[in-house]
Amino acid sequence: QLHLTTSEKNELTRSLEMVQNQLQEKESEIKREISEYKDRLLQAEKEHQDALTEANRKNEVEIEACHEKISSLEHSIRSQRLEIEHLKSNKEQLNNSLKEANQALGELLKTKVR
Repeated sequence: QLHLTTSEKNELTRSLEMVQNQLQEKESEIKREISEYKDRLLQAEKEHQDALTEANRKNEVEIEACHEKISSLEHSIRSQRLEIEHLKSNKEQLNNSLKEANQALGELLKTKVR
């Protein structure tokens, strides 16, 4: 009986060791997979961040170009307003000169008729 019990104990011990070994192998495999997934996740996050950074850089460049265009258009508008004011002033001067010329012509015609 003792021999049988010892033999069963030894068999159970070997079985337990096998199960423990299998569990350790499985645990190592799971840890390796977790590590791979973490690496892949970090890589994906880095790629996402790089893409985001590049998109932000392109947007900044585009925004700067728009600011420059707005500034250029504002300058052009200011120049055109000044030109319009200058043309209005010239028109007024020409109208005044025309009135004076018409008055002088009228006076000359009156003088000629007499």
